[in-house]
Amino acid sequence: MRKIAVFTGARSEYGLLYPLLTEIQASTELELQLIVSAMHLSPDYGYTVQTIEQDGFAIAARIETLLSSDSPVGTLKSLGLGIIGYADALERLKPDMLVLLGDRYEALGMAQAALIMQIPILHLHGGEITQGAYDDAIRHAISKMSTYHATSCPQHRQRVIQLGEEPARVFHVGAIGLDNIRGKTRNSRPETLAFLGLDPAAEFIFLTYHPVTAGDEPPAESIDALISALDSQQQYHVVASYPNADNGGKVIISALQQWQANNSRVKTIASLGHHYLDVVSHAALVIGNSSSGIIEIPSLAVPVVNVGIRQQGRECSKHIIHCPPEPVAIRTAIQQAIATKDRLQTADNPYDAGQTSQTVARLLAVLPLTAQKKFFDLN
Repeated sequence: MRKIAVFTGARSEYGLLYPLLTEIQASTELELQLIVSAMHLSPDYGYTVQTIEQDGFAIAARIETLLSSDSPVGTLKSLGLGIIGYADALERLKPDMLVLLGDRYEALGMAQAALIMQIPILHLHGGEITQGAYDDAIRHAISKMSTYHATSCPQHRQRVIQLGEEPARVFHVGAIGLDNIRGKTRNSRPETLAFLGLDPAAEFIFLTYHPVTAGDEPPAESIDALISALDSQQQYHVVASYPNADNGGKVIISALQQWQANNSRVKTIASLGHHYLDVVSHAALVIGNSSSGIIEIPSLAVPVVNVGIRQQGRECSKHIIHCPPEPVAIRTAIQQAIATKDRLQTADNPYDAGQTSQTVARLLAVLPLTAQKKFFDLN
């Protein structure tokens, strides 16, 4: 059996990887080696390693990296700690191939370790663009260190090839997180509201806002603008999830906690785990700057307001409303998005290619186990 290491360092990434982990674990050709790190092992972000264990996955390696810091230097030191731990884990596990998803700096550290150790990497979600975050450059860097690529849109496949990757190594498979939506039964609205501790008749808006790490969008001012705009929507409760562990994130968490303390309509949650899709599917609106609002939520036919520049450049459903992080603009966008709800169609999602996790699992079983590649020049 091929030993397939899969890395996860954040709750959102694990949720997207869940269907692929299930496919690998059920395979008679593949052996899953799950490497867990960073936010999963931090109580500040919900200690979500417990969710992974409850899902029945054996954890092959746990690597603690996060420092109690909210600065770029702290992020870099966490990255350095990660590389040390990742090297030790890969040396012990000796996987035949490593799977990395996306653009987090923790994944960058793992990619560096695997590159030096000549372990082939399959990279998911390369070729995408998010101009408002340094994740954009990290994603492209991971692509260049990777051996194989499974992209979410045809345009993204072409971009990876533009980076000099051989076309035969780049596969369009769709967005893997959509397998969590397709054909799955979710909790009912009464069950979801009971889980949230809300009245059965309550309507709510779901908020996730992450720091903008590559651009002029200060986290304190931006989250204050969102809070001001949402305070004007008195007919709705607000359910807010914590941001990622990026520099500037603790400012956002502090603002959310203070908002909740002063407003009975507001509920903050560090991590929703597998309840995430249940919750957002029953929301009146999803707002913020999470990639999930761009990639997964359109398949639930829930209105989305994307705030600010973090996701700038990413392929989008035509129904998503975009606005700057300013109170008046956000209020206007909320009204526009809610007015579109009856016209939304789940088919309007450029990331949906169908059965993505099954396709990726088949690739993992047959791709040549070599880390060597050559640069591909466009004619």
